[in-house]
Amino acid sequence: MEPLVLYRVIYGTSNPSSFQKSLLTVKPATLHHHRRHRVRFCDYPAIIPTAPAANSSVRGAYVRGLTDGDIFRLDIFEGGEYERRKVKIRVLEKEGDEVTGEGNVEGEEVEVETYVWIAGQAALEEGEWDFGEFRREKMGSWVDAREEYDDVDRAVAAQGKDPTGGRGANGSITEKLNKQ
Repeated sequence: MEPLVLYRVIYGTSNPSSFQKSLLTVKPATLHHHRRHRVRFCDYPAIIPTAPAANSSVRGAYVRGLTDGDIFRLDIFEGGEYERRKVKIRVLEKEGDEVTGEGNVEGEEVEVETYVWIAGQAALEEGEWDFGEFRREKMGSWVDAREEYDDVDRAVAAQGKDPTGGRGANGSITEKLNKQ
């Protein structure tokens, strides 16, 4: 997930404080034996498993430091089209070409959880989802407040407590840091 979108989901803003950013570690990683497709009529992608012989992989992010509250928000954001599954990724020690992977130097293998598409192949386009195109043409509308985040914001409000433990955009820790 693009860090700016991640921040918006878990902190309520795409531009969190440096304190909030410091709580997470984000590194590039490769998920082998999966492919990223375009979801029909949508800006966002879906990843699906492929046969090992397909030699396909997805470049993404390895995120450490997520809390239970962060996972709660991400689960709501991803919705019923995805299922959180355990997978093994390779953390990249050196980033190569984002599209071809040429020049990537893979490091340790790590078991993580990611969101895998479960809403059926018919909803997916055949082609690969283009992250570069998303950054250039769509990112602006995803980092600003928009309806994609309404379910997350409503669910957090309905809980009557802040699942970020005060780290969210309107959380007690953030408010105190902003006053200093």
